[in-house]
Amino acid sequence: MKDQIITKKILNWYDLNKRSLPWRKNVSQSKKHYYTLVSEFMLQQTQVVTVIPYFDRFINKIPNLKKLSTIEDNELIKLWEGLGYYSRARNLKKTAKIIISKHHGKIPNNYEDLISLPGIGNYTANAILAIAFNKSYIPLDGNIERVLKRYLHLKKNNEIQKNNLIKKKSIFGISSRASDYAQALMELGAMICKPKNPECNACPILKSCKSYKKKDFDLAKIRKKNKEKYFILKVYKKNQKYLLVKNTKFNFLKNLAIFPMEELSKPKNFNENFNFKMSNMNMNIKIQYLKNLKKFPSSYWFDKRRLDNYMLPTFTKKVVKYLEKN
Repeated sequence: MKDQIITKKILNWYDLNKRSLPWRKNVSQSKKHYYTLVSEFMLQQTQVVTVIPYFDRFINKIPNLKKLSTIEDNELIKLWEGLGYYSRARNLKKTAKIIISKHHGKIPNNYEDLISLPGIGNYTANAILAIAFNKSYIPLDGNIERVLKRYLHLKKNNEIQKNNLIKKKSIFGISSRASDYAQALMELGAMICKPKNPECNACPILKSCKSYKKKDFDLAKIRKKNKEKYFILKVYKKNQKYLLVKNTKFNFLKNLAIFPMEELSKPKNFNENFNFKMSNMNMNIKIQYLKNLKKFPSSYWFDKRRLDNYMLPTFTKKVVKYLEKN
């Protein structure tokens, strides 16, 4: 009974306060399934406000799975440019191809088939089942985790482990409106139960929230250490042009254009020129200016004056801007 009360309160709040987002448009079932797939891939490790313009542009150019499965890689990456984590775009295309060839062009509506698709993990599978297919799953994203931690006042290391949070999320109950309910919980975390300065007075489950009763809203986190990595970045320049190579060497920014680079293992007296954070990696980079050009496979010269005309990852653009300033 208590679970049903929580569910009803959260849904009532959502009906009055939900944001108008492009993937929530009232469209046909097939479009809803496609919109959910694309938006969930984009929202992995990226905030809603950042995703909105990318999603609109993406759907305008690639309106369905068939088009997605056949689009040129260059065009796909250009549409994704600036969102980062480019493997998501490549996995999204691979997933579209598999759905077209093995699932008759229809996104699977069961966990086993979804989880087998490239780029779809436990969270994304749960989100698609709940949002696209109205199945009683609660996808545990950062927003819902935060609501759960505060609602139950979970602080200890064993309490905030992912496995324990998965067990504890049953406190939220289930609803016949599973699609709306999953989004309502996410929305509650995004709009009310914010990481800092939560707006408790607007929260529909305020009275039964343990953190509110204790007036303790600090969130306990399992700290992940950033890996310190060291690189020599080689700069070849002639006639206002820089040499770039296709990255087949490093796991990050795979197959994208970067400056020639070498990784060093725990170098002594390493004086980096600049620092760049990527995922859980802290990149310490030393610039090396070279004149004697050696041959690099899949390399080309690009004109720095036409930076925006090239399909380049944010990392490469930042290196160019650094070089131009210094």
